[in-house]
Amino acid sequence: MRYVHLLVAFLAVVGITSCASEKDYLIKIQTKHGDMYAVLFDETPLHKQNFIDLAKAGRFDSTEFHRVIQNFMVQGGDVFTKEKMPTDQWPTIPAEIVPGMIHSKGMIAAARMGNNVNPERRSSGSQFYIVLGQVYKKDELVTDMKLLSETYFKYIQLESNLALKQQYAELYQMQAFDSLNQIMLQQKPNLESFYSIKLEKEMTPGQVEAYTTVGGTPHLDNEYTVFGKVIKGVEVAEIISKEKTGRADKPLEPVYVKVTVEELPKSKITKEFGYQYEK
Repeated sequence: MRYVHLLVAFLAVVGITSCASEKDYLIKIQTKHGDMYAVLFDETPLHKQNFIDLAKAGRFDSTEFHRVIQNFMVQGGDVFTKEKMPTDQWPTIPAEIVPGMIHSKGMIAAARMGNNVNPERRSSGSQFYIVLGQVYKKDELVTDMKLLSETYFKYIQLESNLALKQQYAELYQMQAFDSLNQIMLQQKPNLESFYSIKLEKEMTPGQVEAYTTVGGTPHLDNEYTVFGKVIKGVEVAEIISKEKTGRADKPLEPVYVKVTVEELPKSKITKEFGYQYEK
């Protein structure tokens, strides 16, 4: 009989653990332009817990989206400036850069200081950004466009390529950069052969699928910690990104935020927001 009671107790504990794992935190970010809802990833536990702790304590409230760039991202959560904490005391979080977690549109990532002063890529202890970016054509996405541009510019300096140089100058003068990119991409096989180089950029099938459909900012991949995703209301971030800005891309009219957290069954989050959890 004693063993039966132990088994029942054990199963009860397992049941509690299982039920707990079937819940998640729903993040709500309120702004004057509307509300955004997000989930944070278990694969980045330090960032997830830090964000939840700040939100539960109300420390995000009355911070602003203080840096916004259309077709790129909106950045906010500057808790420590609001609290007048000396900059040399601002806490950071160890990087949790997970392969496969990319900067597709709607992802939430942690801001940080540059590599020159932060080679470990540690994240800000509060500031985050919501990715917007753009949709890419596949040929542009899988090509190292910076190297292609540099190589093409070198190529058109050759005396035999004066016609290409004139064409480049005319398109550049008109700021017809899309046309210029297409011309350089057309010359890509010739440039690779002429200079014996590869102008390809390594991209996973997942990156190609995401950036050619929903879009994003691929050049940030593997450089910053992606730790969450907006599952409803990303259009609010797009509206915020169009705010008129002044110095340092700060909106002239403040866009304040209030952040709340609610623990809900994952099934309810899926039903209400369409977000699918990996099993």
